[in-house]
Amino acid sequence: MEHILKYFPELTEGQRKQFEQLLALYPEWNDKINVISRKDIDNLEVHHILHSLGIIKFVKFTPGTRVMDLGTGGGFPGIPLAIYYPEVTFHLVDRIGKKLRVAQDIAERIGLKNVTFQHGDVKEVKGKFDFVVSRAVMDLGDMVPLVKKFIAGDDRNAVPNGLICLKGGDLSGEVAGYRSKVLIDELSSYFKEEFFKTKKVLYLPL
Repeated sequence: MEHILKYFPELTEGQRKQFEQLLALYPEWNDKINVISRKDIDNLEVHHILHSLGIIKFVKFTPGTRVMDLGTGGGFPGIPLAIYYPEVTFHLVDRIGKKLRVAQDIAERIGLKNVTFQHGDVKEVKGKFDFVVSRAVMDLGDMVPLVKKFIAGDDRNAVPNGLICLKGGDLSGEVAGYRSKVLIDELSSYFKEEFFKTKKVLYLPL
């Protein structure tokens, strides 16, 4: 918990307990289903939980915000964000049922009430959202046409509704077609661990 508390000391006692549970439950599940690379499970706190929370450093969601987590896998970034934002609703979507079941079980066991889950293709999702979030699921050019129709028109946050992606490496080619609108925020400006040197938050209003 030292890395999470280092950057988010404002967490309530209840939130701290939920994050502690994540640190125990994911390795427990990973012994049964390879949700996180077995080589990387020891880096769960920094590489997965703290990385997910990087979105908070970019924008603070207001209560009532609706967020879709596309390609959530085992629940990232959706579950860590849902712990931090109990008054924001998160809809976690993935095509791989076994990973989604892990996320659902963990959410239930830590008492999250603000998350829903959907197994299947994003095209089957119904409803509108303020933001779609994602963690390196697909290229921006492929994602934008899929999610644009889900973005609501009523902005309620400090930045307009749109797409927020956690990405790494050189994004120049990927963002070329959106250069006038896209905003890239370096996570290394918030988090000092080596892992974040090449990690970024990519935001595109839609």
